[in-house]
Amino acid sequence: MKMLVIYTHPNHRSLSYAFLQEVIKGGNENDRIEEIKVLDLYEEGFDPVLVFNEHKRRRDMYKEPALAEYREQLLWADKIVFVYPIWWGRPPAMLMGYIDQMFASGFAYKDTGKMLPEGLLKGKSVVCISVMKGPANYMLLLLNNAHKALMRKALFNYVGIKKVKFFEFGSMESPRGRHKAKLNKIYRYFSNY
Repeated sequence: MKMLVIYTHPNHRSLSYAFLQEVIKGGNENDRIEEIKVLDLYEEGFDPVLVFNEHKRRRDMYKEPALAEYREQLLWADKIVFVYPIWWGRPPAMLMGYIDQMFASGFAYKDTGKMLPEGLLKGKSVVCISVMKGPANYMLLLLNNAHKALMRKALFNYVGIKKVKFFEFGSMESPRGRHKAKLNKIYRYFSNY
């Protein structure tokens, strides 16, 4: 299995970065994972800004030369792992800009004239690991699971990815946030699945 880890946080001293390290550590100890690639969107200098004008049309985004390497990474991967914080009830703008550009028509899905398109990324699986300041049940109780609905239904299912797992860790700025136990949970998942 080939695994692409997409990390989205500007600080390498963050708790998100600690979760990234546990993904890598566990993945390296898992015999089923033959190779791991990490894409650090901030370190990479990924430009999340969409530009459409008379020279760049949205319908042509799937063949944008500047994004070719990122498309190859997504095609290469069997499992795609996203590690990011939850800010204002959603993933960071940097990650959303990546998603807007990479999961484009002609690459991630194809319009069929029917109600739903044909997903072109079938057979892949996704794991989303997110941390937030608020309590873990905040997303469920106050936002009606908007984060999971956005990622699972509006994005991954749309492009053909049906196997999606979430780890949402809340109260992460609290000294009672059980950081070590949560980090160990991620390590165990990636070393054993």
